[in-house]
Amino acid sequence: MTDQTKQTQQDTASAQDGTSVEGRPEDRVVIFDTTLRDGEQSPGASMTLDEKLRVGEQLEALGVDVIEAGFAIASNGDFEAITEVSKLVRKPVICSLARSGQKDIDRAAEALQFAERARIHTFISTSPVHMKHKLQMDPEDVLQAVIDSVSYARNKVDDVEWSAEDATRTEHDFLCRTVEAAIKAGATTINIPDTVGYTVPEEYEALFNMLKTKVPGADDVIFSTHCHNDLGLAVANSLGGVRGGARQIECTINGLGERAGNAAVEEIVMALRTRSDALPYWTNVDTTEIMRGSRLVSAVTGFPVQYNKAIVGDNAFAHESGIHQDGMLKNTQTYEIMTPESVGVTQSSLVMGKHSGRHAFKTKVSELGYELGQNAVEDAFVRFKALADKKKQIFDEDIVALIDDEVATANDRIKVESLTVIAGTSGPQKATMTVSIDGENKTTEATGDGPVDATFNAIKALVPHEAELQLYQVHAVTEGTDAQATVSVRLANQGMTVVGQGSETDTLVASAKAYVGALNKLFDRKEKAESSQLAL
Repeated sequence: MTDQTKQTQQDTASAQDGTSVEGRPEDRVVIFDTTLRDGEQSPGASMTLDEKLRVGEQLEALGVDVIEAGFAIASNGDFEAITEVSKLVRKPVICSLARSGQKDIDRAAEALQFAERARIHTFISTSPVHMKHKLQMDPEDVLQAVIDSVSYARNKVDDVEWSAEDATRTEHDFLCRTVEAAIKAGATTINIPDTVGYTVPEEYEALFNMLKTKVPGADDVIFSTHCHNDLGLAVANSLGGVRGGARQIECTINGLGERAGNAAVEEIVMALRTRSDALPYWTNVDTTEIMRGSRLVSAVTGFPVQYNKAIVGDNAFAHESGIHQDGMLKNTQTYEIMTPESVGVTQSSLVMGKHSGRHAFKTKVSELGYELGQNAVEDAFVRFKALADKKKQIFDEDIVALIDDEVATANDRIKVESLTVIAGTSGPQKATMTVSIDGENKTTEATGDGPVDATFNAIKALVPHEAELQLYQVHAVTEGTDAQATVSVRLANQGMTVVGQGSETDTLVASAKAYVGALNKLFDRKEKAESSQLAL
């Protein structure tokens, strides 16, 4: 057996049993999570303040080093989210994005005033196509803007990150000049983003090598990657950047982000951990929190995780082939290079049902990573018992969906109380619905072209609105005809886009809950927007 083979087996065993793989301090990679900023820019992925706070807490539990909580000047909602995340989350650095103008930087600094450790992340485009068509600025003017913005931000906070937007399509000589200027002006982190997902790993690695070799002062700052997935290379490119000398990776939960998304934090972290023989770098991430974070982000954004998604997909640890199953029964390492437990996945189907007690339920909730108050546990237990009466077998995923649904709707003004639908080949289909609005029940009947259309028409009759339905999506939480359905509904109105989710064994009830959930978010955002206008 060669030394390389022994090392590979040792690293695989380490990833299997959950042992931390740490190395030299200079090989530590900072994880910069931008789920709350770049991730939320995905069309339809906007989150409420409460949802952002839940994600922020989970990112802290995950152990990320930096949380980019928003773009302070973009909206009052982003400003408020950065402020509140700064108050709640204390261990990671809290960061706000800002363009190169002083108003942007002032707004970012104001939003970060409560942060234990604050970072302003300022940026400007440096590629010829961006400077000419987007900025309509000459290169020398852009260079001066880099100096001015970084210097101004450094007077606000000690930790300043500067990004060369569209860096991978920037002329190398000019990129070196702007990076050198940013370092001299006081930047502590230099981000070289692949903004449009254009580069390839070898090219990106060479770009960092070139900058670290040619730019004076390069050894005094941390270089960062920020890769988009337009060609499906975001993770590979990020790892290439690390090989080239980058020591920060900007990424998101589930790879959420603009267009095709960003590099996925779960893939980055597990690649570094599992293949430490080929990638001798390490992070401070608690990998057992990965699945919890993935499920939470999926729930609050309404973006389901594809079944065959690496690390966090439903099929990531599933084996159907007879050959694979045989190998797994003999030794799990035949077809698994990491254990499900190492990323927070539990393989056991719950031996729980209508006879299960509160103590067993509370223990299982804790095992799944939830910390609920007594009242919340009691409410969830009541819903669990109702679900157990409907289903033969309860799985972990059922309880996760149940609790996420409970937490997401706890403060809703509008709630579904009852729904009866008459459907079949002889239309039109009819829905009878009762909803509670601020504690007052209202009932109506409506018809439609199908049971879902009738249900949504009933909601419109009870809660008049002009929102447009942009997405209606159903997927089963578990297998079987008695599986819970999770429905996602996306509504848009007056430039606002929201997503609601609902889970039930009855798909139509789940649909109603998802639609009403989206309406609650929409009305909440409108009220906040109107309050902001009045304040102005």
